[in-house]
Amino acid sequence: MVRKIFLQVMTVIVLGLSGLGLSPIALADSSNYEVRSHHNPDGIGKVYLGREIAHVMGYEGANWLERYRRDGEEQPQKVINDLNLKSTDVVADIGAGTGYFSFRIAPRVPKGKVLAVDVQPEMIEILTTLKAKNHLSNVEPILSSTMDVNLPAESVDVALMVDAYHEFEYPQEVMTSIVKALKPKGRAVLVEYRAENPLILIKGLHKMTQTQVQKEMEAVGLTYLETKNDLPQQHLMIFEKQN
Repeated sequence: MVRKIFLQVMTVIVLGLSGLGLSPIALADSSNYEVRSHHNPDGIGKVYLGREIAHVMGYEGANWLERYRRDGEEQPQKVINDLNLKSTDVVADIGAGTGYFSFRIAPRVPKGKVLAVDVQPEMIEILTTLKAKNHLSNVEPILSSTMDVNLPAESVDVALMVDAYHEFEYPQEVMTSIVKALKPKGRAVLVEYRAENPLILIKGLHKMTQTQVQKEMEAVGLTYLETKNDLPQQHLMIFEKQN
């Protein structure tokens, strides 16, 4: 009797998730995460491989992404140079926001394209507006979900995540979808503020150590290649899909 009731409840939950457009993978993979009732106010109370996940910066913070000081603080051209892009590359800018990096990368891949991926419909609207304003036909805004970047299998040469990964609500599921979207030998590149340096004035959950990033990328089968520390406050970490 108890088993029957349990199965009925699970069926209702799964059907409810499907009706909302959500995947039952949330139930199947719940063991990947620990949920804490007492947690950092800057986090969502969900812990993955020892790291609490940070709150997502909402579209209301779009002006922060376009702040005039950002060029000096983050040196985007140096980040883009470190990607060593080919003109034909397909680059997925995951967590693209307002397209700060997407629109700077687009001229580097004139025979390729930039897939500007974001989970917030409001950001997609901003991206679409700025794409028209900048007359960049090789930028394609794409609405993702919290679990899947919604990109075709083996379609991407480089997946770039700038100050975004630490906010993924389902990091393992999202990274699994990114690995699927990468071509063989495709690269996943993460730019994160250095948690090893307490003098970097960014909230703790919005920084990551190299050790933690490597642990989480290895968990989805990516191979660590190198870290570039030529940015003022961030490290740029490069991983590769083997096949």
